[in-house]
Amino acid sequence: MIGGVSAVSELERPVRGRIAVAAVFQALAAALSVVPMVAVVEIGRRLLAGRTDGVWPIAWFAVGLLALRIVLYLVAGLVGHLADADLAIALRRRLAGHLAVLPLSWFAGGVSAKVRATVQDDVSALHHAIAHAKEEMAAAVTGPAVIALYLFATDWRLALLTVAVVAAAQGVRMRLARRAAEPVRRISAASVELSAASVELVQGIAVVKAFGGAGVPRRFGAAADELVRAGDEAQRGFLVQRSITRATVAPATILLLVTGCGVGFTAAGWTRPIDVVAFALLGLGLFEQLTPIYSARDQRRTAAAAAERVGALLAEPAEAVAEEPESLPSGPPDVQLAGVRFGYPGGPEVLHGVDAVLEPGTVTALVGPSGAGKSTLGLLLARFHDVTGGAIRLGGHDIRRLSRAELYRHVGFIFQDVTLLRTSIRDNIALPDPEAGDEAVFAAAKAAAIHDRILALPRGYDSVVGEDAVLSGGEAQRVSIARTLLADTPILVLDEATAFADPESEAAVQDGLAALTGGRTVLVIAHRLRTIAEADQILVLDDGRVAERGRHEQLLAHEGRYARMWRAQHGGVR
Repeated sequence: MIGGVSAVSELERPVRGRIAVAAVFQALAAALSVVPMVAVVEIGRRLLAGRTDGVWPIAWFAVGLLALRIVLYLVAGLVGHLADADLAIALRRRLAGHLAVLPLSWFAGGVSAKVRATVQDDVSALHHAIAHAKEEMAAAVTGPAVIALYLFATDWRLALLTVAVVAAAQGVRMRLARRAAEPVRRISAASVELSAASVELVQGIAVVKAFGGAGVPRRFGAAADELVRAGDEAQRGFLVQRSITRATVAPATILLLVTGCGVGFTAAGWTRPIDVVAFALLGLGLFEQLTPIYSARDQRRTAAAAAERVGALLAEPAEAVAEEPESLPSGPPDVQLAGVRFGYPGGPEVLHGVDAVLEPGTVTALVGPSGAGKSTLGLLLARFHDVTGGAIRLGGHDIRRLSRAELYRHVGFIFQDVTLLRTSIRDNIALPDPEAGDEAVFAAAKAAAIHDRILALPRGYDSVVGEDAVLSGGEAQRVSIARTLLADTPILVLDEATAFADPESEAAVQDGLAALTGGRTVLVIAHRLRTIAEADQILVLDDGRVAERGRHEQLLAHEGRYARMWRAQHGGVR
């Protein structure tokens, strides 16, 4: 999408037909809005001529057309708003669906504020463009056209003069409006930046308090200052614009000019007094009916910018998917790390040719100093990122050749950063299988040693996380373990699953993990070596390479990196 207008047109395509229908009804209603003024003039003609015949038919005909106008306005508004509502929900579903297929690495760049602004604010900003803009433009064209035709039929000379005066006044308004466009754009940009800075401030408030004291973070302060400056400049410009507009192109000024010219034409014998009444009423109406063009144009500009942002998000490249995804055979597959290499975009390589095999039903532990690449390797198996060299295979199949559903049917993950959705505890546990019955959910919770704690919540399993379910780190981890138990995947990746467990609940978490890992192929990313002493295989990573591998006793006997790490944590105790 290369332009704002084309972006709006592209997004509104599904409801374009209904928008056109609404615009037609609005145009007809605008044409009928001229009826009261025309009726007054025509009744005046008869009364000034001493005639009363036809007065009441004209009046009742005008009343009937006004009633029809109301119906047309209602229909236009209903059709336009229903189209807008349908488009908004369709767009949000489309955005949510697209977010679901973006690479997980895309979400690592702090995009929460951007996504929220696009899904919520930008879709809402399209409301006027969809529900009102075309209808208002149709009305702003049709109503003045009908008025102009009537005025030219009444007196072409005075009609030319009236159209010229109104055109000149509108030209002044358009020039003033263009001058005000840049401050409005600055305000919009500053508001977006302040919104993003606000989200960042809230998310990092603990750090701000710990290291910044009562001070305001630089980004937030700069965004707030820029919004104030943009608002001040815009208000100064608006003040000048309003002053000039009210002094030169206000409706009263138009009325004075048209009426004055009409009186002059009457004195010269070029027109009749009743015709001056028509121009005084309809000339003013001609000016006022053009006013919606400005709000429609401004709203269209706002919508165009919003549509470009929506289009940009929809244009983000989806995660690469195999044209013909492969399926894994039945039975627990092995995991093969074949020359795995990885580097973050624009950064140095983190993993340098890691080779390992995780046999079915065994536990493999990854250990090493911070920055060695342990968590990165776990994320690659989860396809948060794709390898930049080598391959990760399940049962001989490259995971890039598997569909997401197939991959996650076989591989489950528990990371140290537990994520629970703001929904019920029941729904959080049943996330892998929304159709799971209560018995399956309860059994998973019992195995994870969290069932009794859930029953103690105000509404038990119906308690909502963040509302009436406030859980400690260890309790939240046990809920995630129950969720993974319900998924029943044959392969598990555990990234320091007890890292945030309080001492009292660590034993319960370990019990839950014991229930979870039994009989499964497990990759454990560990920092506390005592927790993986019984692992079938330990890989010691150092600077992105496998420096040592073997069982606990073998590595201690080798007196290498693992032995030094063990002594640093536990002294000489084996």
